[in-house]
Amino acid sequence: MTNGLLHPTRRGLLMAGGAGLLTAALPGYVAAQAAPIKIGFQLHRTGIGAAYGRWYERTAQAALKAINDAGGIAGRPVEILFEDDATDPKRGSEVVDKLTQSDGCDLVMGTLFSHVVMGSAPRAGELKVPYLVCSEGYHVASGALNRWTLQPGITDVRAQISTMAPWVSQNLGKKVTMVFPDYAFGHDHRDFFTAAIQAQGGEVIAQIAVPPTETSFTRYFPQIPAETEVLYHVMVGPAVLTFVKELGEFYGTGAKPQLFGFIDSLEAVDTATPGLEFLEGSHFWEAHPRVKAADAGEHEAAYRAAVGVDDNGASVSDAADVSTYSHMFSTWETLFFIKQAMEAAGYTGPADRQKLVEAMEAISDLPYGIERPQGDKRFNGKTHQVFGSQNISQVQGGKLVKVHTTTIDEGLYEDAVDYTTMSF
Repeated sequence: MTNGLLHPTRRGLLMAGGAGLLTAALPGYVAAQAAPIKIGFQLHRTGIGAAYGRWYERTAQAALKAINDAGGIAGRPVEILFEDDATDPKRGSEVVDKLTQSDGCDLVMGTLFSHVVMGSAPRAGELKVPYLVCSEGYHVASGALNRWTLQPGITDVRAQISTMAPWVSQNLGKKVTMVFPDYAFGHDHRDFFTAAIQAQGGEVIAQIAVPPTETSFTRYFPQIPAETEVLYHVMVGPAVLTFVKELGEFYGTGAKPQLFGFIDSLEAVDTATPGLEFLEGSHFWEAHPRVKAADAGEHEAAYRAAVGVDDNGASVSDAADVSTYSHMFSTWETLFFIKQAMEAAGYTGPADRQKLVEAMEAISDLPYGIERPQGDKRFNGKTHQVFGSQNISQVQGGKLVKVHTTTIDEGLYEDAVDYTTMSF
């Protein structure tokens, strides 16, 4: 009696202590056993977008680790299921279907190339699954898609061009020839830059459309008018290095127009590559400067370390493996956007998908931080499009050096759609 009530035995103390420890550990244990949130990632692992796909996957994996190390989303672990769409619109639609129907993903994200977005978004709308693209086309904000499709991690071509055209006109020239890929993304460049340079008193005197699967470009360069003051180029796919090298061979050491390119023409390509010397002094648009800028934000170093990229924009394990740095941040920022929206919506599963989209539409200011290493953003819930700052870099000594940064306000434009008025 005395042992049992007033002086517990050592065994009793151990049992009681063990029960207490189990009780204390139970909430964490239960949380650890909660069903994971499954995010489907439509990846350009093969096809003309493969270089982007490789770095999109690495960046997404790094963001996933950061989120899970910090407790996941609302205490639930997060998984990413990657599926190759071969950078093909038809395959893209099939991937959305598979990730949603067969794999049971809560939502789908990841796509870059705009023709794949255009081929995939309708299926996401039919399945009523959130589809978050990391693209740059004007397709989302134009109203061409549906309420389930959003672009919260990267700005679109229209915003980018709105900020670039005044600088090009004031600093490089007013008679412009454009060389661009002949599909939706390139057509956005063609249409919006033509209008934007005209508003600055300039003129696009020639438009040269090139198939995105082209492997040699010498037959296109003679179409560049002699009076061209600025050659505006944006090229995509595995032949970008061939494009810039052949452009250099075409002009040789003679006179040439000012060159203004979108970094797409050099993504995953080292600017110090032999044969690219003619690019010295030319300018490029960059969303996120590949070479760490002197005034880089306080979270830049941590982000680079997380995604395995050095200060020159190459893999820390292989200096020849140059990143698609100006685009890949969009996957990181989109994942943190998903986390923010899911926690705001109290998301529990697919039955809450509509509530999740509504929570996304309610988000506006997205401040700079480790969640948004490229910079602060402003999300327009009506158009489902995010806005941010842009950068212009110049090739100096074979390296990209940032020389100009725009503001968010410079890239804003009038709404063409209000998705919040559309039915789900």
